[in-house]
Amino acid sequence: MRSFPRMAVLILAACLLGSFVCVAYPMYVIRPFRAQGPRELALALEIIRVRPIITVISALVSIATVLWPSRSQLRKLPIVMAALVCVFAVLARVNVYELMFHPLEHPAFAAASEVKLDKDEKVIAVKLGSAARAYPIRGMSYHHVINDELNHVPIVATY
Repeated sequence: MRSFPRMAVLILAACLLGSFVCVAYPMYVIRPFRAQGPRELALALEIIRVRPIITVISALVSIATVLWPSRSQLRKLPIVMAALVCVFAVLARVNVYELMFHPLEHPAFAAASEVKLDKDEKVIAVKLGSAARAYPIRGMSYHHVINDELNHVPIVATY
């Protein structure tokens, strides 16, 4: 019984690594409480744009690579590698940012005189007529969207 061809394992490893990078790198770069450099953010956004194509091609190549040798050559590792590439192809279509950054539907507020913020705290300020709100950026980091009502007008604060 011959072993699974070395070139096939290398192809599977390349597909697995490429698919993993397509899913993991944008999640690593675009996360709360972490400053992003312009180049790494541009690269992460470009990966998000092309990853559906890359991961589908990787999944198809992986499946073809596993099925190409005769059945007697099949081993568990190549099958597991191809399955992981297919899992990454599915994960590339999940918008994890929508899962992580869900809107804050019922924000709680306090009078400005009662709030203690750091002197360097940044806020998003909204004024409508005589009513005003300030949304601290740090508090919005996991939501990025706050649905609120100000002067009986529905508003959305986001950044």
